[in-house]
This record gives sequence, C-alpha cells and structure tokens, in this order.
Amino acid sequence: MTHRYIVGLTGGIGSGKSAVADGFARLGAAVVDTDRIAHVLTAPGGAAMAQIEAAFGPSVIAADGALDRAAMRELAFSDAAARARLEAILHPLIRSESARQCAAAQAPYVVLVVPLLIESGHWRKRCDRLCVVDCPEALQIERVRVRSALPEAQIRAIMAAQASRAERLAVADDVIDNSGTLAELAPRIEALHRRYLALAARS
Repeated sequence: MTHRYIVGLTGGIGSGKSAVADGFARLGAAVVDTDRIAHVLTAPGGAAMAQIEAAFGPSVIAADGALDRAAMRELAFSDAAARARLEAILHPLIRSESARQCAAAQAPYVVLVVPLLIESGHWRKRCDRLCVVDCPEALQIERVRVRSALPEAQIRAIMAAQASRAERLAVADDVIDNSGTLAELAPRIEALHRRYLALAARS
C-alpha cells in the first residue's frame, strides 16, 4: 500500500479547527475528524455506549440512549479519574476507526483533526506534518461562549486541560492564524493546501 500522507490538524477549543478542516475538504483533501468519530461512538446505539453505561451508570445517558454530554463533561472535568476512565473506553475505539478512515481515504492527502494531538504521543507519531490553528485566548473564550453558552469558568477549565497556546506553537510545522474572518482564512488554507499537495506527491 502506498503511504498515505497525513497532516495532523489541531488547536485549542474555539480556535476554529472545524472551519479550517472544512476549507481543506472543499479543496479536495480527505478529512478524518476524531470529534465526529467520538460523536458517532456516543450516539444512540453507538459502539461505546454499553461500556460507558457500565462504567458510569444511567446518570450520563440521555433519554434517547446517547451520551448526555453536559453531564459527562461536568463529571470528567471535576474528576480526573472519571475522565481517565472515559478516555480508556473511547480512545482505542477512536484510534482504530480513524486509522480505518485514513487508510480508506481517496484523496491526495488526509487531514486528521485531533483536539488533543499535541498532548498525545500516539497521534503525533501518525502524522507526517503538524498544523496548528491559532488565535488569541480571549477570542477562543468568546467563540465558545457564543457557540455553546458554557460559563467562562468551565471554558477555562477545558482550556487548562489542553496544551497551552505556546506549547502548540512550539511544535507546529505550520500555523494558520484564525483571529480574523472566514474570508481572511481561505487564502491561508489554499496556500497550505498547495504545500501539502507537493509534500504528499514527494512522500
């Protein structure tokens, strides 16, 4: 099998990873999004739900049988052991499904979207190149507040569990500045797309 060139895409909560991934997809890249995979795994009847219910009980299960995200988020961010238990269930399933999707991708290169890519040695080893979506922390907080109506303290707790902005930038091969508008973002994505096509062709 020929080598599938994989660009790891990451960034803090609210940095705009989805908008950037959508931009690459429009240009013809294959996008494998670990958050989307996690949503499928924790949907009603999802492959992770039986294990999650066995580990945490019915209090984190919504009426439709899906994961109650708000209840789980509250538990995971207040209790490190609970978070570790959840990750032990989800991460192996996400890893195997993302590997399957990467291998099946029919595109010049794959954009693998992983929120905690920097924090996990496993994901970094799978990527040929690392692209970080960056914006000021105040803007991250504002975007998440508008999008999900979470209180600022909870947003800051999520950010504290992630790599810092400086840590992400220190290991990035490429940085996409997403502190402006979608119109400003498009040419930045296009420039990187051309670079990735060239790199993938050589790999």
